[in-house]
Amino acid sequence: MKRLLTFVFVIFGYVSYTQKPAAEDLIRYLSHAEGKKVGLTANHTTLVGNVHLLDILLENNVNVVKIYAPEHGFRGVAGAGETVSHSKDEKTGIPVISLYGNNKKPTKAQVDGIDCMIFDIQDVGTRFYTYLSTMHYIMEACAENDIPLLVLDRPNPNGFYIDGPVLESSCKSFVGMHKIPVVHGMTLGELALMINSEKWLAEGRECKLTVIPCVEYTHKSKYQLPVPPSPNLPDMQSVYLYPTLCFFEGSPLSVGRGSDFPFKVIGHPYFKGNKNYSFSFIPKTSDGKIKPLLEGQVCYGKDFRNFNTANINEINLDWIIDVYNDYSPKNDFFKPVFPKLAGNNILQKQIAEGKTAAEIRQSWQKDLDEFKIKRKKYLLYPDFY
Repeated sequence: MKRLLTFVFVIFGYVSYTQKPAAEDLIRYLSHAEGKKVGLTANHTTLVGNVHLLDILLENNVNVVKIYAPEHGFRGVAGAGETVSHSKDEKTGIPVISLYGNNKKPTKAQVDGIDCMIFDIQDVGTRFYTYLSTMHYIMEACAENDIPLLVLDRPNPNGFYIDGPVLESSCKSFVGMHKIPVVHGMTLGELALMINSEKWLAEGRECKLTVIPCVEYTHKSKYQLPVPPSPNLPDMQSVYLYPTLCFFEGSPLSVGRGSDFPFKVIGHPYFKGNKNYSFSFIPKTSDGKIKPLLEGQVCYGKDFRNFNTANINEINLDWIIDVYNDYSPKNDFFKPVFPKLAGNNILQKQIAEGKTAAEIRQSWQKDLDEFKIKRKKYLLYPDFY
């Protein structure tokens, strides 16, 4: 074993010695891959300290024969919604199969010859963040082709609360595949156990699943991500604001894509002259990325960069309600994707009817209580309550 170290790494100026992703504890999982042809589902967040897991596996003579890449690609540079093509890893020459191009689920041919699949990607803890959906399809492919799956778990940076409506089956999509709330308070490892045991895979199949837990993580922890999980979540401020601001992706407003502060602002040209929307920015295309919403237009809105995220423990419905009330025409506010983000067709009706945040949240409570009971069965770490 060439590299078996205790890593200490700097995260936004904070040095972490305790909470560690499972990938940093090599001795617990390398034996699962010995002598096998391994597939690795990974991206730029798949790090062991400051070294990519792929390099660690190769240094330890693990035969990685294929790489599977989610939205944003293996190196994490593709824009949101941007098609990712099959390629080869420039450093190792290993084929990279895109799971955000012609297909989101690996085909039988694409997993042919794999003896073991390793999944290791950093999530942000919301139902609509697509790395969870990629894991689901990896699980299905493994179940259908009798391939053991090893999930190397990572802490959830939004794992310290639960909120939002539970998904209704009529609103199932790639940005919401499971009967869980928007903010679910689970790691991907815990969710893998839930998906498997609740028989949420196609035809009720189960995959041969092994989850390697994180080290010294709890759901009370405020885990600081070592690298941005995707191009438009550049820092912890955006990660904490994302569960609320992503709802505006289902509206005409920009969430700052194409600016230096994505998911930290909202805005639209309509609000010009409105004193409550005095902050302005102009979304621009850069580095050949896909065109952002409202490209080249001056957007007037709100700047949340100085918002204190230390005490966030719920989705801020008042922000959504207030903007809806201030926007016109009302019929243009909710895009077809809004119910997919919300997980139901009710939320936009409640907002349009003038329901308060408290009234809306109360309508979620029964489903949330049932989810919390179910969730307990799959927790690998001490809970936040």
